[in-house]
Amino acid sequence: MNLESFVAELQSWATLALSYLTAPWFAYQLAIIVVLFGLAKLLSLRVEPRLEARAREIRGHPGLLRVVVALLRRIEWIFFSLFLFIALTVMRSVTWPSRSHFIAIALSLSLAWLFVSVLSRVIRNRLVARTLSWLAWIYVALVILGFDDEAGTFLDSLALPLGEMRLSLLLILKAVLLLFATVWVAVVLGRYFDEQVQKSDELTPSIRVLIGKVAKFGLILVAGTVALSSVGIDLSAFTVFTGAVGLGLGFGLQKVISNFISGIIILLDKSIKPGDTISLEGTFGWIRELRARFVSVVTRDGREYLIPNEDFITHRVINWSFSDELVRLDVNFGVSYDADPHEVSKLAIEAAMTVGRVEGSRRPVCWLTGFGDSSLDFVLRFWIRDPQQGLTNVRGKVLLALWDTFKENKVGIPYPHREIILKKETGNGLPAEAFHEVRGKQKEID
Repeated sequence: MNLESFVAELQSWATLALSYLTAPWFAYQLAIIVVLFGLAKLLSLRVEPRLEARAREIRGHPGLLRVVVALLRRIEWIFFSLFLFIALTVMRSVTWPSRSHFIAIALSLSLAWLFVSVLSRVIRNRLVARTLSWLAWIYVALVILGFDDEAGTFLDSLALPLGEMRLSLLLILKAVLLLFATVWVAVVLGRYFDEQVQKSDELTPSIRVLIGKVAKFGLILVAGTVALSSVGIDLSAFTVFTGAVGLGLGFGLQKVISNFISGIIILLDKSIKPGDTISLEGTFGWIRELRARFVSVVTRDGREYLIPNEDFITHRVINWSFSDELVRLDVNFGVSYDADPHEVSKLAIEAAMTVGRVEGSRRPVCWLTGFGDSSLDFVLRFWIRDPQQGLTNVRGKVLLALWDTFKENKVGIPYPHREIILKKETGNGLPAEAFHEVRGKQKEID
């Protein structure tokens, strides 16, 4: 195309656009669009506050609330698109389609803007939101210019034969968009179902978690199957392909699969559940949440450890609240040989009972365990119901109570020490006895 033909084509387009813009029906359509937008704006000012106040009453569903609020904040565009659709339908039934072409363009732009603006608020992933926004605007541009059929034909021509099925770029694009939409809906419904299951008091915590996870996985699987089947993809054609991919993923994702299976085993055998106090490889805390790949454990210092599910199967786990809420703790101590062991046992039990966290319904016990080098050795055993509040602190309080009680009753607490005694030298210059060691001297508390 030379310069003269390009200029002639440009002039032709300019003349056509000028004739369209100066036509009476363009002014009528423009006036209809302005009036309908004004009506939509006035109606939204009266409806939006009431509907949003109702929507704010939704509790426990942040995802659903985000979608509802995003739609309500753009309710004027919803009304505007609805009014444009009604006007377009009426005008096409009473007059020529060319006299409603501008309204059709306005409707396409309104729907595209509504779709893109809602996506920007609902989808947290900026890359996904921008990709879908660009696709929406490209599609609207093709529809307005009248190139949507040509673009569809071109995308459909880019195909790859896969057995008996023809896999085109248009088919892939439709499948991806529909798959994204259906999976998103499935995730929202799965979260809502999971929240309802968690409120049930008739089910155990482990069963509630298991039902929620199975429901989420099942909904996503159904959504994916429906999406691919609706665009004409024969899932049986991917049997061999998916088998090979699955084998490769099985070797590459052994740990992921192992953690997933371990999570199911944990839920089925109910070995741990949310709220349990556990100890695992030096980590002491309580379980906050059970996930598909890991278990969230919160410690006393506020740290949250994400421990793989496999570790709860292969390692030794101490569940302080597995079968009984009561947890027994031991405190070892010693007293001097001058003390009465019967009286010491009685005093130790009374001292432990003064600590608030020590369980009163199950009386502590104190036993003489041995005759040490410098002390009578005892073990004090007591029970608590709240191990998640810490173990070291309650042991410390019991030891302080023992100290105060023994000091008040003049019970000696021995400690090993070494005493060095120097002797005079003999006549030949050698010491008669260099030093003498005394171990286990008793020290009483005054």
